[in-house]
Amino acid sequence: MAPRLDWKQRAACRDLDTSLFFPESEADAAPAKAVCTGCPVREACLDFALTTRQHDGVWGGLSESERRRVRRRRPTAA
Repeated sequence: MAPRLDWKQRAACRDLDTSLFFPESEADAAPAKAVCTGCPVREACLDFALTTRQHDGVWGGLSESERRRVRRRRPTAA
């Protein structure tokens, strides 16, 4: 089953240049994370990124390495 994407219509980033969310380095991720801070669909965005294993960019306010840490802590489905 494909993940739902209707949350994207309410995302704080919907009208922004997507390159903001794919910074050159994690040190440059602060502007993207600032947009995510007040986003009403931040949780849905992060869940989408974790579920679909997005490896690049800032999703739901977390960088690539931060999402890797979350994935390692999540229990795996049996």
